[in-house]
Parts: sequence; C-alpha cells; structure tokens
Amino acid sequence: METVFSKIIRGEIPCAKVYEDDHVYAFMDAGQVNPGHVLVASKQPYETLMQADEETAMAMMRAAHKIARAVAAAFKPDGMTILQANKPAGWQTVPHLHLHVLPRYNDDGVGLIWPRKDPSLGILREYAGRIRLD
Repeated sequence: METVFSKIIRGEIPCAKVYEDDHVYAFMDAGQVNPGHVLVASKQPYETLMQADEETAMAMMRAAHKIARAVAAAFKPDGMTILQANKPAGWQTVPHLHLHVLPRYNDDGVGLIWPRKDPSLGILREYAGRIRLD
C-alpha cells in the first residue's frame, strides 16, 4: 500500500531524518506533540506490527531504544512514551507500520484514556488460555 511514509522513505517528500538502517527509517513527526517527537517506520510497507516479520519488529525496537536515549539526552523530558498503534480502532492514523518516540513533560496536555475493566483472575486465565503462540 502506498502511504505518505513510503514517499518519505523514498525521498519523494522531504523530512528531517533522524536514523536509518536496513529495516528502519526514522524522522521527526511533522505534527510534533512535544519537541523531539520522532516516528520510527519500517522500510517495508507493512501496515501493522502483526504483518511484519520478526527481524523488522526487532529492528524497530532497537532503533526506538537508541532514539529514545538520544531524545532524552537532547530534550531532557520528564518522561518518554513509546507508542505503537495498529488499525484505526487501535489509533493508527497512517496505514504504515511505525511507532512514536514521544518525549513527555509534566502537565504537557497529552492524554491517554485507558478505562480499566478489572476482570477476575478466572477470566484472565481464560483469556490467557485463548492465546496461542507459534
């Protein structure tokens, strides 16, 4: 699928590149939530994490680790959010696998709604039993 990220990776749209390797292309988010907000995208045009191969997924987290440490040193945030979303229901806005390295500051106005359901241990065990790892 052709996306704005594919065009950025190919150099058809200008960006402020932060990092690149065989699997990953990272650049400043044009819609900076806070200064230092970086997007880490797969070079292959996977739509979601579940479609990516394991090598790409691991490369993305390695890159996010390096970038988060560099962002922390450069911008001195109070915290850091690493966010990876899949499909619109999961808050993904560009259908190209990516994650956000987002420096956070106390009272920066960024919010995350996470309504807890608190199921019983029996229900949690039932959920765990449904998950099959290959």
